[in-house]
Amino acid sequence: MQILNWVDWIVLGVTLVTIVTYGTIQTRGSKNVKDYLRGGNTSKWWTIGLSVMATQASAITFLSTPGQAFHDGMGFVQFYFGLPIAMVVICMVFIPLYYRLKVYTAYEFLENRFDLKTRTLAAVLFLIQRGLAAGITIFAPAIILSVVLGWDLLTLNIVIGLLVIIYTVSGGTRAVNVTQKHQMVVIFIGMLVAFFLIVSQLPQDITFSKALQIAGASGKMEVLDFSFDLNNRYTFWSGIIGGTFLMLSYFGTDQSQVQRYLSGKSVKEMQLGLIFNGILKVPMQFFILLVGVMVFVFYQFNEAPINFNPTATELVLNSEYAEDYKSLQEEQKTLFKERQQSINALIHSENQDASIQLAESAITYEALRLKAQDLINKVSEKKDIKVESNDKDYVFIHFILNNLPRGLIGLLLAVILSAAMSSTASELNALGSTTTIDLYKRNVSEKSEAQMVNTSKWFTFAWGIMAIGVACVANLAENLIQLVNIIGSIFYGNVLGIFLLAFFFKFVQGNAVFIAALITQVVVIGLFFLNEYGIINLPFLWLNFVGCIIVIAAACLIQILHPNDKTITKANH
Repeated sequence: MQILNWVDWIVLGVTLVTIVTYGTIQTRGSKNVKDYLRGGNTSKWWTIGLSVMATQASAITFLSTPGQAFHDGMGFVQFYFGLPIAMVVICMVFIPLYYRLKVYTAYEFLENRFDLKTRTLAAVLFLIQRGLAAGITIFAPAIILSVVLGWDLLTLNIVIGLLVIIYTVSGGTRAVNVTQKHQMVVIFIGMLVAFFLIVSQLPQDITFSKALQIAGASGKMEVLDFSFDLNNRYTFWSGIIGGTFLMLSYFGTDQSQVQRYLSGKSVKEMQLGLIFNGILKVPMQFFILLVGVMVFVFYQFNEAPINFNPTATELVLNSEYAEDYKSLQEEQKTLFKERQQSINALIHSENQDASIQLAESAITYEALRLKAQDLINKVSEKKDIKVESNDKDYVFIHFILNNLPRGLIGLLLAVILSAAMSSTASELNALGSTTTIDLYKRNVSEKSEAQMVNTSKWFTFAWGIMAIGVACVANLAENLIQLVNIIGSIFYGNVLGIFLLAFFFKFVQGNAVFIAALITQVVVIGLFFLNEYGIINLPFLWLNFVGCIIVIAAACLIQILHPNDKTITKANH
């Protein structure tokens, strides 16, 4: 494992310090609520679009997604198929209404349409799920960097968290938008450089088209799955249906995203920003997955560890299962040589048998990898040590540290940490705003502009400290990018249903919605755990659709059964 030299440290340090300093200096001194929470409504469409993308594209995206493609291929891109559809709906329905009502948060609209308790419930659901997610967006890069670089995990959590807190508290929404625009530039440059370097490091006779041929023969280029099999987590249908509901809720009702486009100069700027995101997001995710596929092809010509988590490997090699693990490593070396022969036959003679052999060896490799995971899990259970046996999150960082030239390692680490900072900043900014506007301001006597700004800063700071705390006690899931999406899916469907009731079901009133939302949240959490324990088969993406349908159906039924149970509606809808 390479140790960072002075060039990498300079590139990494200068990039991060420049972004934080620029964001703090350019946006310091926000004295009123509009400037601090809505960026003074000065953002252009490209700033909105890049900020929205940066909010969603956390460090988890750039650590986990290539590893997802390395092991499972391109199918994960289907998760994003519903995003363009959601962008169109939000541009047509959500943005004009938010702009007309001049809201600071999405949840203000719910009080106008229903009542205070419904607004408060939606805000609290957001605070719970986004508060947890903020901790994970800090923890994700910290745990991986700590393992591969040997850095102290606790220190990394605190450093990442404090860097974000500095400019987020100082400049509010505008600081987040300004820094995210530059962070996305760093991210795009870094990923493009990584992609071209991976391809350039393949053998001279392996062109990009031949690399795709090798990946395809190994089952990594299967993008579309039209099956209705619920055992397949990512299919065309789960992406179009479950993904659309998830993206509608995330971009339409999650304050961390709503606050990004509410800073726009006009409705047109807000809409153009989201359309820009809708057009670019799916190709961007496709490209990041393709980077992971190219890493897979690279390791067809260069030996790879049977498990990319060095801590896991070290743990099992220092246990009574060391010989079993070494045996698996030897089997992998034999398989590697056999694959070399099959690849040569495939690319030079386009031998159909070679293609079949590659597909079979990919299955064999996966079986070896799972056996290695089992050994790691046995050791960690015996010794009661938490260690991640699933190595998807470690694949890309392992490649970066062991195969990229000096300086570019620092740039790619800056990409990962920039992504962590950008998404965490949006979350803290939104958490502070929601707490200030939807809970504090709504339940205290009127305060001055300066007092409201200071209160929002203190709430943002408090959420930042809490996120660092969550990061310090978090545990890894099977795959970090899935963990964030699982947390969102548990809450998003319910919240989206509340907003859809507000928009389109005008006979339904506040009491019915409030009761239905409470029931729905309990049911969705129950369904999630039933799936986790194997009692039912309902992948998490479908929870968005199910939660939304349940809350709408329950609210309509309650309102029909109690037609006289009404609350006053204030919104002109």
